[in-house]
Order: sequence, then structure tokens, then C-alpha cells
Amino acid sequence: MMQCRQQALADLPGAELVLPGLERLDALARGEHVTWSPEALLVVIGAFRLRAASLTVPEVPQRPKQPEHALYEAIAGDGLGDAHSRYNALIRRLVSFERALEARSRRLARTRDDLP
Repeated sequence: MMQCRQQALADLPGAELVLPGLERLDALARGEHVTWSPEALLVVIGAFRLRAASLTVPEVPQRPKQPEHALYEAIAGDGLGDAHSRYNALIRRLVSFERALEARSRRLARTRDDLP
């Protein structure tokens, strides 16, 4: 299942963040003892739009109440530089992925509508 999803979405901008985030959410939803990654938090932030564009995003009951704050804290705590700029860059990549996925979903819907 994950392999099909990766192949189908790998060409979208931001897939390098969203796909690992989805994998981590899958693991968390299965109850595996893994930590939240910035990528998983990013997917939680975009979950509404991703689901609306027909992507399956696992529901994780113990998700952070404020994933935006959790993402910022995770970035700020890694000591790799300007957290504000990096946070904004991650959000921009998420939005790029969402827009590309929505456009693809619209194209597929039009194609299905054209079938006899």
C-alpha cells in the first residue's frame, strides 16, 4: 500500500516531506513506539486539505493539539539554524504538495466524468 502511494505521489513538489510524514503517521496509528517527526507534524497540519484531495491520512488519537506549535518547537530544538525561516519553508512545501495534489485530483475527476 505504502509503495503504491509513494510511486503515485513521488513526482509532486513536497513529496520528499509528505511521504515520510505519512509513513510516520501510519506507524503511530498502528501503535508503534516512534516519535513525532517534523514531517509527520507537517502532514497533520495539512490533513484536512490532503483528505479533501482524496489522500488517506491516518488518524492518530494522541496527536499534538497544536501541531503548528509542535512543528516549530521541533525545528527550533534541533539547533540547525533559523527556525522561523525553516518553518515557513516547510509550510510552503506542504502548500505546494497540497495544490499539486488538488490539481491532479481535479484532472482525474474530469477524466472519470468523460468516461461513457
